[in-house]
Amino acid sequence: MTTDPIIAALDIGTAHTTALVASVGGDLPRAPMLRVLGVGQARTQGLRRGVVSDIEEATRSIRKAMDEAQKLAGVTAESLYVGIAGEHVRAMCSTGVVAISGDEIQRADVERVNEVARALAIPQDRELLHAIPQEYRVDATQGIRDPVGMVATRLETEMYLVTIGSAPAMNLRRSVERAGYKVRELVLEPIASALSVLNEEEKELGVALIELGAGTTDVAIFHEGKIRHIGSLPYGGHNVTGDLVHGLGVTQHDAEQLKEAYGCAYEGLLGGEEQFIAVPATATQGERHLSRELMAHIIHQRMDEIFDLIAREIETAGYRGKLNAGVVLTGGGASLEGVADLAAEVLGMSARVGLPAGRLSGLRELVDEPRFTTVTGLALYGAHRAALGGVVVRRAGLSGGSVDKLARRVKEWLQDFF
Repeated sequence: MTTDPIIAALDIGTAHTTALVASVGGDLPRAPMLRVLGVGQARTQGLRRGVVSDIEEATRSIRKAMDEAQKLAGVTAESLYVGIAGEHVRAMCSTGVVAISGDEIQRADVERVNEVARALAIPQDRELLHAIPQEYRVDATQGIRDPVGMVATRLETEMYLVTIGSAPAMNLRRSVERAGYKVRELVLEPIASALSVLNEEEKELGVALIELGAGTTDVAIFHEGKIRHIGSLPYGGHNVTGDLVHGLGVTQHDAEQLKEAYGCAYEGLLGGEEQFIAVPATATQGERHLSRELMAHIIHQRMDEIFDLIAREIETAGYRGKLNAGVVLTGGGASLEGVADLAAEVLGMSARVGLPAGRLSGLRELVDEPRFTTVTGLALYGAHRAALGGVVVRRAGLSGGSVDKLARRVKEWLQDFF
């Protein structure tokens, strides 16, 4: 029986709740590998645009997904890494400045300047989720990544602070707890997804990670190796499904099934050849045949609108023309045929669909789709924390414990990776 650490992750999306259980191995602590042991999925009830709207329904979805994952993995989990996203997420930059009294900068000086930057007042209705050092300035020299050992009289840092709404976070934690689990840590979903699909070169050159979810579309911009911008748009796959309901005259269920089986986001790919799709009979209508070209046209129009809003988000953030690595698409919407072609056309840059990174083994075929990017990223995040000495589970189950003693090492890890 293996003694490898066990990580459990949970992605509560607007459409589906996904749980993943994996063991941690590989080159610890720098490059941990995940062996997928179990995956569970349930249709989400009680969430609207990434925010819990019904705790009891959300609890049932969590319990069902976790039960399925644990049964397959043969592991009983107690605490989880849980993703969070939505329009309530905010990010800001904060600076900190300290004087250096010794001959050279010590690690204690770096910690001190980080604490100063992190001490920005947070409103009572919000809580700090991540504090990520961006870069340091040593006297007049900018763009320093690790100032330890440098001679200086003044050290300055720029810190990227991510905050979330206290109420959405509280309701999410409560849903997980009512399902019978502890929240090991809430993690911003774009940060988790970045671990799963982005490489260091892309983050250095400049890349936008676009998560096409059911209720929202989240945008995270990386440049010069660091996360620079986070945004969320209140449009996603549910809007596409709704358009198909009205445009094709089908039920919500049939629209969803048709979209997954025959959907195409770029109507030019169909080549103008007439194709018809059989729609099952209902109580009021007999069997019908619908034009796939019409369906593609409807999807194309909505996705074009979403990508246009993404282009405005990138421009407003100040990164138009600066993303030399283009965009990477994840989430359930990234599975649509032609979605990368449409994104490249509308955004005017290269686009690819992101699949979970190669650091997976075991039942990896179960998560080899864009919609599993976040949950695999959450597990990778947990794996890194475990590699740094964090609390993980063994075959006997997950354990509790404080992570305060890991604060310094985790700060350094966040700085290294984001």
